[in-house]
Amino acid sequence: MNRVFKSLVAVSALLLTWGCQTKKEDNNAWFYRALDKSVAQVKLAANQYQPGANPRSIEPDGSVRIAGIKDWTCGFFPGTVWYAYEISKDKELATKAEKLTEALEPIKNFTHTHDLGFMLYCSFGNGYRLTKNEKYKEVILKGCESLSSRFNPNVGAIRSWDFGPWQYPVIVDNMMNLEMLMWASNNGGDKKFRDICVSHANKTINNHFREDYSSYHVVSYDTITGKMISQGTYQGYADESAWSRGQGWGLYGYTYMYSQTKDPKYLEQAKHIAKFIMSHPRTPKDKVPYWDYDAPNIPDAPRDASAAGVIASALLDLSQLVEDGQNYFDYAEDMLKSLSTEQYLAEPGTNALFVLKHSVGALPKSSEIDVPLNYADYYYLDAMVKYAKLKNMPLKK
Repeated sequence: MNRVFKSLVAVSALLLTWGCQTKKEDNNAWFYRALDKSVAQVKLAANQYQPGANPRSIEPDGSVRIAGIKDWTCGFFPGTVWYAYEISKDKELATKAEKLTEALEPIKNFTHTHDLGFMLYCSFGNGYRLTKNEKYKEVILKGCESLSSRFNPNVGAIRSWDFGPWQYPVIVDNMMNLEMLMWASNNGGDKKFRDICVSHANKTINNHFREDYSSYHVVSYDTITGKMISQGTYQGYADESAWSRGQGWGLYGYTYMYSQTKDPKYLEQAKHIAKFIMSHPRTPKDKVPYWDYDAPNIPDAPRDASAAGVIASALLDLSQLVEDGQNYFDYAEDMLKSLSTEQYLAEPGTNALFVLKHSVGALPKSSEIDVPLNYADYYYLDAMVKYAKLKNMPLKK
């Protein structure tokens, strides 16, 4: 009888162990299914487009909007291909990523745009991270010299645009370019790059955020006195509204700045922005935000998957910088699970070969409304790679 009992106990234990393993595998199934679809889609796109002419979005007539090397989004597609290579270890994707990246080298000399972080660091930065190609590093360092030429010490910030009615416009998106400058400062570049980052981040804290830590999109300054002239928006619903991707840019930027400087005011800023996002009453159940938190036609307003990708990536980073970051991790995980459903994640061969659906570029300008965007794909895969590392999961099953 004891033998029978012991056998039953042993079998039960095995079944319990198998059941737990199966449940664990099932819990991760969404992740690997999403990565498989994403890589398949990126590979199709990488075979479709030529270096220097990268897919950006979809035009109203259904054609693909192409980004040349002067377009601020040109670095995202090469970066996405690098992520697909990192996930799959497919050498063909590495070769494609190299060609797509190298076509952007002339950008290192551009001084007419603040978007060099997006253009160069997403492409050459990921390329260097994965290959340690010293030529990529040289391009980044030169690009940082070009970007730093847009810093005005009287203002204390990097100028964003060279167009429009503003005297010296600085947009919240510009916080994202600090990542490349800070990296360069830590990797053989001029130490002034770090000083520029700190000055820019401090100026932005002072003038871009309201009491509830929602963000203005555009702040203009007087170039002589450095004083603020105006606060408003260009891509959001209204001057006083909270444009969702702008919230993501700010969250990502201050999370990164704290990781590099350990200045507690940057951590507090990131936590406050995260709280605004995570507790906002108009956040949908699936946590993929509307294009603006104050859009007048919520719940029928378009969603912005690109904002979700940026926010998820930033929250994963923030989760590692505080004593108890599980709430940030869990929120990011929920966002990624939502983005990995069929509502947002395209089947390979559809969606004009973009990975994600349902993003918004600039709704007030009637530009790129409820369409795929190359930077949505980029930050989605960026967040998925971070997620796997934090969960200690292999990228390929």
